[in-house]
Amino acid sequence: MLTRRSVLAGAIASVAAASFSARSYAQIKGANDRLRVAVMGLNGRGMAHVKAFAAASNLQVTHLVDVDSKVLQTRGAEVAQKFSPTKLERDYRRVLDSKSVDILTVATPDHWHAKAALDAMSAGKHVYLEKPCGIAPSEGEALIAAQQRSGRVLQVGNQQRSSVETRELVSLVRAGELGEIYAADTWYANNRKSIGVGVDGPPPPNLDWDLWQGPRPRRSYRSNLVHYNWHWFWHWGTGELCNNAVHEVDIARWLMGVEFPERVSARGARRFYRGDDWEMYDTLRLELTFGGGRMIRWDGHSCNAVSRYDRGRGTLIYGTKGSALVDRNGYEVFDLAGKSVRKAAARATSATTDTTGEGALDVLHVDNFAAVIRGKRAELASPIRESHVSTLLCHLGNMAYRTGADLVCDAATGRPSSTAALAYWTPEYESGWEIAAR
Repeated sequence: MLTRRSVLAGAIASVAAASFSARSYAQIKGANDRLRVAVMGLNGRGMAHVKAFAAASNLQVTHLVDVDSKVLQTRGAEVAQKFSPTKLERDYRRVLDSKSVDILTVATPDHWHAKAALDAMSAGKHVYLEKPCGIAPSEGEALIAAQQRSGRVLQVGNQQRSSVETRELVSLVRAGELGEIYAADTWYANNRKSIGVGVDGPPPPNLDWDLWQGPRPRRSYRSNLVHYNWHWFWHWGTGELCNNAVHEVDIARWLMGVEFPERVSARGARRFYRGDDWEMYDTLRLELTFGGGRMIRWDGHSCNAVSRYDRGRGTLIYGTKGSALVDRNGYEVFDLAGKSVRKAAARATSATTDTTGEGALDVLHVDNFAAVIRGKRAELASPIRESHVSTLLCHLGNMAYRTGADLVCDAATGRPSSTAALAYWTPEYESGWEIAAR
């Protein structure tokens, strides 16, 4: 099984190999077992979705969805050349109405994640949803309730949970090899440039600006917002915490066996390119304190790509018998003297700090997702409740930063006692686009 997965993962790095895999696997089983996939959002992670689903066994990407007609046509031509022709749709609702689609994958901006996933499950589709699972905590809660009602399979894109090596490390920790895990340091470093100062005005004719905004209250189009810089505007994005910290915080929480924190602290600022439109921090330290004084720390440096342990991102856990360093591509265990005693490297690698994060873990994550849909595996690698808890930790960090105060939280629910912080628990919606509470 590991050898087969390694081959598939390696195929991601090679267009020719991935194309061969997609066409070859289509012949293995009958069409009755084939899962048909629509990919929504094509400018970034969406193409990683296309490649991963095309490389997996007996799945076929049949529809592409994007509100930018130029992106849609370009990606459609690429997919037709490398894999197979697809139907192109501007509006995701047409795909949800189609009986020829089994799965919707969502790789849109954050403010679309929950709405698209909820509508898809309501239409009877399974969902592969990029992180974060919502733009605010209430959306994660709504997704949990909807998944339970619908019985559809909802996999969230915390793809390191499908890492063979990370899962092996979890087993070592559960067996007590590192003793009690009492702390974790996590980090992310990049060298992002200025986003400049944009100009309000009419959107380009290829962009359906109203549909791009979807569930969010309407705003004027701004020239430096689409397709990526929305991440750094509070109206649209969730900052580097929900964009990147959520991955390592999720792994640290999994390894430590903790859920909701008792206290949350976030200290940060915009340190670089202060004259541009970037509204958020680019440098921040998050501290999450759990029962028994256990702690997860995250250091984010969006515009300073200094690495730690030769890694731009990673997780270092501390135990009473030893420590372990883990990232998407393997792990290393150390004794209390700091001596390396065990090491495991991934058979095929995944990108770490670029904007698409493409690699072997995408294929493993999709493989797990499809196996659960087909009833061949019971355990979903990243179910919605687990993702909601990890995402909530990052939302709490944003709340602490925005209110300028440490948060005291209910360790059973994660809800902060601060009235000012709770104002960010549920977002505002454009009339007609509301997401119902759970």
